[in-house]
Amino acid sequence: MLLGLVFLFLFVSPALSLKCYVCSSTTTNEECNSGTQECQAPLDTCMTIIDVFGSSKAIVKQCASRATCSGAASTASVDSNGNGNTINCCRGSNYCNFNGADSVGVHSTLLLLTAAVSLLLSR
Repeated sequence: MLLGLVFLFLFVSPALSLKCYVCSSTTTNEECNSGTQECQAPLDTCMTIIDVFGSSKAIVKQCASRATCSGAASTASVDSNGNGNTINCCRGSNYCNFNGADSVGVHSTLLLLTAAVSLLLSR
C-alpha cells in the first residue's frame, strides 16, 4: 500500500505542477512571455509584478507560493500619477499569467476610481 502511494506521488505529482511565464525584468508583456517555468512545490501560483515610475515600466513574472503572492498583492499600490506597483496572482491553469502585464491599466484605473470614491464619501 505504501509503495503504491509513493509510486502515485512520484508519477502523478509532476503532472499537476503549474506552468508559468517567467522573466526577470522586461518592459513589454510580449518580451516577458518568452520564458516559461514549471513551478515546483510549494510554489503553486503564477505572480506578475508591474512597476511603473514615470515613463519607465518593469515587468517581472515568476512562480510563487499562494501566501507570498497574496501578501505582496495586498501591499501593492499605485499613486494618483500612475506610479507604483501592481501584483497579479493566478492559479487557474498553465500559463495563466499570459496577460498579467496587460491588465495593469485596468487595475490602476480601478484603484484610482476606488480612491476617488473613498475621498468623496469621506467628505
